[in-house]
Amino acid sequence: MKSYGHLFIDGHWVAPVRHGRFDTIDPSNEEVIASVSAATAEDIDIAVNAARKAFDEGPWPRMRGAERAAVLRRIGKGIRERLQELAEIEVRDNGKPLAEALWDLGDAAGCFEYYAGLAEKLDEHAETPIALSDDRFSSVARKEPVGVAGAIIPWNFPMLMAAWKVAPALAAGCTMVLKPSELTPLTALELAGIAANADLPPGVLNVVTGFGHDAGAPLSEHPGIDKLAFTGSVPTGSRIMQAAARDIKNVSLELGGKSPFIVFDDSDIDAAVEWIMFGIFWNQGEVCSATSRVLVQRGIHDRLLDRLKEEARRITIGNGLKNGVLLGPLVSKGQYDKVREAVERGVSEGARLVTGGGRPAHLDKGYFMEPVVFADVPADSWIWNEEIFGPVVCIRAFDEEAEAVRSANDSRFGLAAAVMSRDLARCERVARALRAGIVWINCSQPTFTEAPWGGYKQSGIGRELGEWGLNNYLETKQITRYDSDTPWGWYIK
Repeated sequence: MKSYGHLFIDGHWVAPVRHGRFDTIDPSNEEVIASVSAATAEDIDIAVNAARKAFDEGPWPRMRGAERAAVLRRIGKGIRERLQELAEIEVRDNGKPLAEALWDLGDAAGCFEYYAGLAEKLDEHAETPIALSDDRFSSVARKEPVGVAGAIIPWNFPMLMAAWKVAPALAAGCTMVLKPSELTPLTALELAGIAANADLPPGVLNVVTGFGHDAGAPLSEHPGIDKLAFTGSVPTGSRIMQAAARDIKNVSLELGGKSPFIVFDDSDIDAAVEWIMFGIFWNQGEVCSATSRVLVQRGIHDRLLDRLKEEARRITIGNGLKNGVLLGPLVSKGQYDKVREAVERGVSEGARLVTGGGRPAHLDKGYFMEPVVFADVPADSWIWNEEIFGPVVCIRAFDEEAEAVRSANDSRFGLAAAVMSRDLARCERVARALRAGIVWINCSQPTFTEAPWGGYKQSGIGRELGEWGLNNYLETKQITRYDSDTPWGWYIK
């Protein structure tokens, strides 16, 4: 594996001021993959100043959208040309199965290509005429880039989460300082190299690796940042929001979830089990939108639970680079320990452990866990109400539709939800009653670059993806002109 001993600032690979380093670990075998630069506040200051200069004095915000689009398309092409290599790096860094990593990397490339198209449209729609009540004046609403953006991304979808923030920011004409998770920093550094090869001007994208307290906090507090975009936990999001409040920074937050999945008793049981498993065991359950609370109507509850238990036990677990593996290791020892503690807590709170929770017998190293199914989960238990972020699904029975909707909405989170039934009218009715930013009908987790992504309540502020993602990085300016030859006449008569 190549060296990752430098930060990417102002178009150059540079050593951190304090020469700090940290190791990134392969969660499948607990071995060191690479030694990575650890940034501190001094490096953040240099990176923000580079982004500030690139925005205030450089060509990027002043280019036509079509010119920025050409660079974005070259970045997407650069990802596609190295898809297999980048996916394998992601597997080693994160643990996810290779097929999932390839899917993620393809989506990341597609994200840059999509926002290239929106950048081109900005040339046509940057200004919108406003009809005024006084014809002596004319006015337009103008869209302009918000400025320097600071982005902090999580470890569960490393390259894809970078793309979700970098692509719309660059399309809008912003410059950016990107801080990836210290658990999975490698593909963010690769993205920096791809962007440089795509002729992105120096200072437009800066990538600084390091820990949250040393690099993330200084980034969120830096006065040179105009906008903060964060994906991660609620506690960290709250701290970022507090830091942003001091300077009244523009903020978008995509935080945690405890998403419900309502399954009515007219559903096909095999289809329901398939979507339940995809909704919680995809990416080891390390998914903010994972449908981890499943409400099953009593008429099919026992049969569905039996099938779910049977299929969960058949999932192939192992190193994500091996053919046929569907469940890789959790991302780190810290996350593995948290999920194990959550399983133990669930048992102590009275939930029935149907299957899973142990280490697979054939794996003596790595942060592997058998997929967990809990049934009869108390509604007031910790595991029913709090995000576990692992392959743990909680099942409860319900009788009536209104009861299921009440239970689904009884959460401080509101990122996603799902409903399954052959009665599409009921599905549509329930979907509109659920208090969540994303609702799936007869499926769980499909995500499209064109559609808005974000949640209600403590699941965040703002929306990513689609035109909403671009608007995160745009300000709206009113420009009004006095067109009459007649003096205004308020003071001089």
